[in-house]
Amino acid sequence: MSRTRVTTLLAAVTALTLAACGTTENTAEPTTATPAAGGPVTVTDSRGKEVKLDNPATKVVALEWGEAEMLVSLGVMPVGVADTKGYATWVTAAVLAPDVKDVGTRGEPSVDSIVALQPDLVVMEDGRGANLVTQLEKYVPVIVTRGSDASDNLGRMRADLNMIAEAIGRTTEAQRLLADFDAAIADGRKKIAEAGAAGRPFAIADGWKEGSTVSIRMFGQGALVSQIGIQLGLTNAWTGKTDEVWGLGQTDVEGLTGLKSADLHFFYNASDGADVFADGLAGNAIWTSLPFVKQGHLHRMPDGIWTFGGPLSGKQYIDQLVTAYAG
Repeated sequence: MSRTRVTTLLAAVTALTLAACGTTENTAEPTTATPAAGGPVTVTDSRGKEVKLDNPATKVVALEWGEAEMLVSLGVMPVGVADTKGYATWVTAAVLAPDVKDVGTRGEPSVDSIVALQPDLVVMEDGRGANLVTQLEKYVPVIVTRGSDASDNLGRMRADLNMIAEAIGRTTEAQRLLADFDAAIADGRKKIAEAGAAGRPFAIADGWKEGSTVSIRMFGQGALVSQIGIQLGLTNAWTGKTDEVWGLGQTDVEGLTGLKSADLHFFYNASDGADVFADGLAGNAIWTSLPFVKQGHLHRMPDGIWTFGGPLSGKQYIDQLVTAYAG
């Protein structure tokens, strides 16, 4: 789990929520797309601001991994990405080219590094700070995505993808990506129903250890990956308090005792190698007594499935959920 994103969300939504989060064989190749047609483009971003480009952007810098994944999946390799090493650790659905430049951290990207690349466009998420947008817009057009919206994260993902696609002239590719994603949802829902698993509960989490304390971040009803599970016909068993943007909540091992169903599968991500569930809780009596642990319904996701990504990362989550309930 990226500690940069954790710090950002802690500042934004208080101690309740902590923020957003290796290598799987299901790595997708970038989309092969025809060159975008030229001519002026006007995009209205999440701020309600019209951003005008002389031509569809081809040299793009992405300051968040979800947007970087979307660019690659649409057929435009970004020239710069914030924290390329972290991206390689957490995102495998759309691989960056070796020559993509690192422009600093996601929490504090380098304006100088971005401007030096002479991009046509910078794509960033809402919540990164008006000051950064102001600095960048002195030199380059900027579009701001929503990044997350717990009231409708699947709809938000579609809107962000379509907005980026419009700015880079790849709307046909966006339509294809979303059609493939919808087909994967429909196929997965059918398989789960045929396996008699419709309505069964799931929980998704990640966590970290500081000293002897294990903190657990739960993905509530509005989290992107939770909404994927719900669309597959499953039921998110976590009903604790979550924030309104990411749909995330914080608990500890005692807080998991409410997950009582013997049918529940518990999924988690530990792409950075810090597996607090297998290691930090190995000898914890409460943890070992939980039904999903005793039943063997504990699933560490393959490394590199980004929890806050686009349609390609979403399809990786679909595969994992379908395998657990209908495999």
